[in-house]
Amino acid sequence: MAGLWSTLRYSRRIHRQCRPPEPTFSTDDIPDLTGKVMIVTGGNAGIGKETVKVLLSHNATVYMASRDETRAHAAIDELKEQTGREAIYLELNLANLASVRRAAAEFLSKEKELHALFNNAGVSTIPMDWLTDDGYDMTFGTNVIGHFLFTKLLLPTLLAGRDSSPDHFARVIWLSSYASYLSSLHYATFKEGPARRKAGYARMYFQSKFANVVLAHECARRYGAQGILSLSVNPGNIKTDIMKYASAVDLKFVDIFIKLYPVEYGALGQLWAGTMPEALQYNGEFVVPWAKVDARPRQDAFSEKVGSKLWSWLENEVEI
Repeated sequence: MAGLWSTLRYSRRIHRQCRPPEPTFSTDDIPDLTGKVMIVTGGNAGIGKETVKVLLSHNATVYMASRDETRAHAAIDELKEQTGREAIYLELNLANLASVRRAAAEFLSKEKELHALFNNAGVSTIPMDWLTDDGYDMTFGTNVIGHFLFTKLLLPTLLAGRDSSPDHFARVIWLSSYASYLSSLHYATFKEGPARRKAGYARMYFQSKFANVVLAHECARRYGAQGILSLSVNPGNIKTDIMKYASAVDLKFVDIFIKLYPVEYGALGQLWAGTMPEALQYNGEFVVPWAKVDARPRQDAFSEKVGSKLWSWLENEVEI
């Protein structure tokens, strides 16, 4: 019932974000990114791959942070043919905190500066039997906990990237969804137990996308004065393989009720947030399709109490 109430309460916002007008922002508007170093998690497929492609086309140095090395190198080769530029593979398994630490350490050994971190990777409709290697719900662990740790470990390079940027800002982009309207946070569900099983995979996804909005705003509150621009982004309903584990019923629902847009549209929001000067006016805000900041998230998403509690919980879990 809680999910139904949230849907009804925020139905107008959800509907507008699911059926937006044609974009006015174009990737042609992106400035030259020569000298900028960027990381895209989950950059070997879907929205992430399109994001890497556009960043390379504008001369950025791009690290493709992905778990599957074979798929990543295949994507790197494909994008090199398309853009003439080569992304750099960074092994990252967000469902394993030791892997997250290794990935951050490897990046820190190669680069002194990071100008934009796109926390793009995500999973959905994951079977409830799946947990991360550290015992967390797979969806929440991947979409939230892994990205939080990765961001915190890379903060020194982000602050260094701020110093070398003409606008004196580095950027952290957290990919969310309209699903962020459908649930608040229920801490008892983040690890295995009756509460998690009762919540189900849909509620775990809703919570993870809400958490992405909360973390973006909290990151801006904590680090905005130090030159960190942090934005959450609803990319829109995009044709990707994120629902590859979904049931036939879920897939049928999407086919009937949800209009899906090309992946090129899905990358627009985070590309705008991660590259455009105008985005600096909106630190901590929620970007909606297509690269607009004209909608509010859930009422509690920008609560300092909610943000501080989640941030502190995550720091304790990953021992930062």
